[in-house]
Amino acid sequence: MAAATPAGHRLRVATVNVNGIRAAYKRGMGDWLADRDVDILCLQEVRAPDAIVRSLLGDGWHILHAEAEAKGRAGVAIASRMAPVATRDHIGDEYFLTSGRWVEADFEVPDAGGTKLLTVVSAYVHSGEADTPKQLDKYRFLDVMAGRLADLRNGKDYALVVGDLNVGHTALDIKNWKGNVKKSGFLPEERAYFDRFFGDEFGWKDVQRVFAGDVAGPYTWWSWRGQAFDNDAGWRIDYQMATPELAELAAHAVVDRAASYDARFSDHAPVVVDYQF
Repeated sequence: MAAATPAGHRLRVATVNVNGIRAAYKRGMGDWLADRDVDILCLQEVRAPDAIVRSLLGDGWHILHAEAEAKGRAGVAIASRMAPVATRDHIGDEYFLTSGRWVEADFEVPDAGGTKLLTVVSAYVHSGEADTPKQLDKYRFLDVMAGRLADLRNGKDYALVVGDLNVGHTALDIKNWKGNVKKSGFLPEERAYFDRFFGDEFGWKDVQRVFAGDVAGPYTWWSWRGQAFDNDAGWRIDYQMATPELAELAAHAVVDRAASYDARFSDHAPVVVDYQF
């Protein structure tokens, strides 16, 4: 098995939908990553062949990457500085086997008197479209995801599900929420899943919301069009969801919002959390 992280280790986990890793690197993603001292990097909408992903990230990473069968679509990855002890490259349902929307990696982390296992998931939930088959696929994926969240919650020492989950949970998560109640991403039926995920039934914690408190945002996605970014008319749809035992170890959480529109490398901003073991 791989060596465990050192005692007293700060584990920095970053997640970002890169909206195409090749385009993101052209816009400066490499500069952001070089300055961030990330231990585990989770990516969504990678949209590139595996060889290109490895070439862009460079040496020093252990990379788990699930490409979508449909070229130029989806794709998720986990890049880590330490080697995982086990990996899984899909959510476990045959229907989504080649969708490039879910990967899992297990890591050893220090614990008093020994080590425990941390499972990290990079997830990309469908964007959906109300009243279309795309929305049915989204609900099907959320149903499968619910089952997997229950398994992770009950069967792992620590578990962390991060990524672009494409649902704003509450009115605090969308700037113009009143105009979006009938649109995919803020439908009552979608938000009900997250009520369950973060409620007593499942018991997961929304780490960024815990740190931000009862305030609007901080948003993680803004349209490329118009003045959405400049006016901070965004959506908070990128999450770090932790089991309670792991959430207790979260020491700092931040959204790396770019300083200006032209400094963005994606239409999403990274969500970065430090966990102190």
